[in-house]
Amino acid sequence: MPDVVHVSSLAGSPLLDSSGERLGKVEDVVARLGSGEDEAPVIGLTAEIGGRVLFVPAARIEQLGPFSVTTSTTKLDLAQFERREGEVLLRADLLDRRVINMPSARLVRAHEVELVRDEDGTWRVAGIDPSLRPRLWRLLPRGFRGHDTEHRQFIPWQDIEPFVGHVPTSRLRLAARRLTRLHPAQIADLVEAASHEEGEEILEAVGQDKELEADVFEELDDEHQVEFLRERSDAEAAALLARMDTDDAADLLMEVDQERRLPILNLLPPATQAKVRSLLGHNPQTAGGMMNPDFISVTSDATVDDALARVRASNFGLQQVAIVCVVDDDGKLVDTLSLAELVRANELQRVSELVDDFTPRVGTDADIPEVARLMSDYNLVAMPVTDADGRPAGIIAVDDVLELLVPEEWRRRAAAGHD
Repeated sequence: MPDVVHVSSLAGSPLLDSSGERLGKVEDVVARLGSGEDEAPVIGLTAEIGGRVLFVPAARIEQLGPFSVTTSTTKLDLAQFERREGEVLLRADLLDRRVINMPSARLVRAHEVELVRDEDGTWRVAGIDPSLRPRLWRLLPRGFRGHDTEHRQFIPWQDIEPFVGHVPTSRLRLAARRLTRLHPAQIADLVEAASHEEGEEILEAVGQDKELEADVFEELDDEHQVEFLRERSDAEAAALLARMDTDDAADLLMEVDQERRLPILNLLPPATQAKVRSLLGHNPQTAGGMMNPDFISVTSDATVDDALARVRASNFGLQQVAIVCVVDDDGKLVDTLSLAELVRANELQRVSELVDDFTPRVGTDADIPEVARLMSDYNLVAMPVTDADGRPAGIIAVDDVLELLVPEEWRRRAAAGHD
């Protein structure tokens, strides 16, 4: 009895009773998902017997081989197969379908599904082969196939996350816990490389963590942002935008259908709505349109400890806390201090003792080349934007500039891959 069997070799093979008489033909292999990341036990087979598709439980299987399956009895009392919650058909639901290779964060296609027999005699899904070799092997007549065990690109089951949204009655979804191990940009890569249905399943999984969902939407390109926002209600869209960085929310709002913009805008929380309205008043190709209005500022008489306390208390992203704006009593910008400067300074020191005579800054009307030149000349990771009165209106992070300067064809990510 072999210890390794492939789903493609089982499908279509004869089902025999214990005396060797043919009962019917194996149709598929039934496994149960959701019992653990590393587990997908085989619970039985489906077989065509007398024109009906019946379920053969694993306990009734004596031998599972690449060319035939033998039952442990000559008499079977089998019921019509009805899929139960959590069950998948490995041939119909997984073979030749795409799955997520979690370590590489890529989409691959399961051209073969391999089963292994454990020491206690139970069978489980061992993994998949995404290469084209198994598919070519299947083109051979069954009698000439032999038993191909060479898998140069074998991916173990614990590294795979299958799409199961198409599986009727499965009530399974992608494991959000596993997806959270990926960076939002990696998840966005997967969504962009996936079909619409697969992308929806990924977003539904990460949607269990609303902050992660917002981070992923920020990483999506405009086309996919609009695609997946289109199917959400105005209230759902507003809730998503409210969790995004304000500048990204404003950019996305301008991409949605015009008739939806004002209703969604009006559903945003008042503070967020005011910031978005302010950004929408600027040309998106200027510093005012690029900036993020969320930033940290302290007065000149504040201590380093005061500034660091504000950083700790904020819920801003890393780029937004990369610099702290120092303002005078009138709220005008005096200088900016990097987070590194503050961490290295004495906590009791006044921030006024750390400021320089000049800090690079731009007005809201500055164009992209000017912003890029200044940030490059002064090696800045973030730069303040000031209003007409010299007060800080927002900050521009280097990734905001890169996003606008990188050619469109360079933005087509290869990380998620295609088969």
